[in-house]
Amino acid sequence: MSEHLRTALALAASGVPVLPLRKGKVPFGNCPACADNACGGRPNMKTSGPCACPGPCHAWAAATTNIHVIHSAPWRRAWQRASAVAYHPGGARLTVVDLDNADAITWARKTLPATRTVPTTRGQHWIYWGAMPSSNAVRPGVDIKSTMAYARWLGPGTGSMTELPDAVRALAVREPSTVRPAPQAVAVPAVVGGGGCPHRTPTYLGRGITMAEQRITAASTAVHATVYQTFLAVLSTHGRCGCLTDTHMARLFTAAQAKGETARHCTDAWTNALTQLGL
Repeated sequence: MSEHLRTALALAASGVPVLPLRKGKVPFGNCPACADNACGGRPNMKTSGPCACPGPCHAWAAATTNIHVIHSAPWRRAWQRASAVAYHPGGARLTVVDLDNADAITWARKTLPATRTVPTTRGQHWIYWGAMPSSNAVRPGVDIKSTMAYARWLGPGTGSMTELPDAVRALAVREPSTVRPAPQAVAVPAVVGGGGCPHRTPTYLGRGITMAEQRITAASTAVHATVYQTFLAVLSTHGRCGCLTDTHMARLFTAAQAKGETARHCTDAWTNALTQLGL
């Protein structure tokens, strides 16, 4: 039995839903039967109906405490290839404040209640008791991982766990972004829905999508956060006027998947950005 499998079984026995991560600290991709959400998704995802796939191919939504599933043949093959163990914090009623650098840690020590801490490669995980919506880049170097997210298991950490405070919940509450009008309004062809775009040109949109693709492609670290921030930026500029098409969205998703993101991660990031902006 591999070390990762032993760790996963111990966590599952304590009520923490687990999943294997492959090289690059990313979940295993969809199997052919589940590609493009053909299976209907997992029961705890915002999709229609359960997935009968026996493998861990649904990222955070595949996390489980079922010992029989973890021991099943598809999962055992995944554990043999796994580079790390991950868990679904929200499924264990936990919230992880991911502090990615020394500045973020300094900020947390001044701002947030002390709680259990776990050292990471570049910073720390602060773990609170209680679940909340996940949110990337709530401030520089800080992500929140709880529901609909996964975190790497890096050990039990030190210190007593504190009840999730309002100070952490408030980090995920942002004012909706507003679109700044261009100095000179430019008329463009009618968009889907019969509206018009009074502030941008098709050329501007095309250039913006290209720059967004380049930003995602250039990311060497924090790919999840970069993808979300890029989607958020595109939607805050073009999401309200109806200019964006499925073709634009596909270009962004393709760029993200080329960096190792799954189609499900892309969909979640896009949906979260829409929700954040109230679209």
